[in-house]
Order: sequence, then C-alpha cells, then structure tokens
Amino acid sequence: MEKLSPAVPILRVFDESEARDFYLRYLGFGVVFEHRFAPDLPLYMGVRRGGCELHLSEHHGDATPGSAVRIGVDDIDACLAALNARGHPRLRPGVQDQPWGTREITLTDPFGNRIIFWQDAAP
Repeated sequence: MEKLSPAVPILRVFDESEARDFYLRYLGFGVVFEHRFAPDLPLYMGVRRGGCELHLSEHHGDATPGSAVRIGVDDIDACLAALNARGHPRLRPGVQDQPWGTREITLTDPFGNRIIFWQDAAP
C-alpha cells in the first residue's frame, strides 16, 4: 500500500496583514512559500511550524470560512504559555479538559476559523 503524508488543510483568510499577525507572530508559524498569479491578485501562502503545515488562501473558492483544524502538541501547557507570552488583543486562551480524554486550547482566527491545539490527558 502507498504511504500517505499528513493532510495539509487550506484555511480561508481575508486580510494578509491580519493573517500574518495571527499565524506568523501569534502562533509562531514560518512562511514556506507565497504565491500570487499577479501582484494585485489574492495571496496563497504555506506556513509551517514543526511538522504542521497549513495553507492560507485569499481565493474565494479555495476554502470555507469557519473551518476547524486540530493540531496535536506534546506539551499543551507550554503551548499556552507561549501563546500568552506573545499575546493577542482579542484572545485570552486557556486549557480545557475535555470529557473524551484530551486537553485543548481553542482559538478563533480573525476570519472565523477555529484552531484547536490538543494533547492526550495524562493517564
């Protein structure tokens, strides 16, 4: 059987500067690539942090606003500390213990997409 690579979600964004602030500065992702068909056309950008890659698109047909992405982390408390250290004017996240056995941080980006960082709860 062929080997599958991790899925790369495409998230709809509407404003390049807000997307850069949220995904690069606040979440700590780095730019993998940027593409525009012409200088005045919408941005399509790949970002990565560790083994997680996301694509952000201003193209109206690429994705639906309000999507959700779950991203596993190995230390949810360190993740929260890093987010709080960088700060965001509209977000004050916390860790929630879920009844299905995970600890989660749920964030909503400026475009209505939910980003859920999660870790299995300690046994």
